[in-house]
Amino acid sequence: MPRSLNCLFTHLKSKIMKQVFFLAFAILITSSSLLAQTKAGKTDTTRHITYYTCSMHPDLISNKPGKCPKCGMDLILSSKEQIKSAITKSYNCPVHVNVFSHDPGKCPQCGRKLRLSPKEQMKAEVGKVYTCPMHPEIALDKEGKCPKCGAALVEKKNN
Repeated sequence: MPRSLNCLFTHLKSKIMKQVFFLAFAILITSSSLLAQTKAGKTDTTRHITYYTCSMHPDLISNKPGKCPKCGMDLILSSKEQIKSAITKSYNCPVHVNVFSHDPGKCPQCGRKLRLSPKEQMKAEVGKVYTCPMHPEIALDKEGKCPKCGAALVEKKNN
């Protein structure tokens, strides 16, 4: 093979290897972002394990609710689980502390409406936007009157 042809072949091979490396890197970055936990209405598909413990025997740990084998008391969410459920987007029953869900609905034990966790209630209050029905470009973070026409501002609903 002539020397110039060999040099051209080596150059093309190097260029193709760079493109393959770049493509593999792009696929790696894209797939990791697709598999990551997401927010904004997307579901977290990770299975979370919840731990229960006895208030009299904190060393006893179970992965399901029930009765303590030592004293017979009801197992409750461990303190770590209580903290975790208080700060994550979750709904819980105002009566039954161990009933919670990531979706709104009713308590399966008493039928009451599940309430939003305190942190999510606070985030919902901060995120409210009020607009004028006649001037949608007016957007304020509190209730009041439209500065253009004086009409009462209404809360903007997220669709």
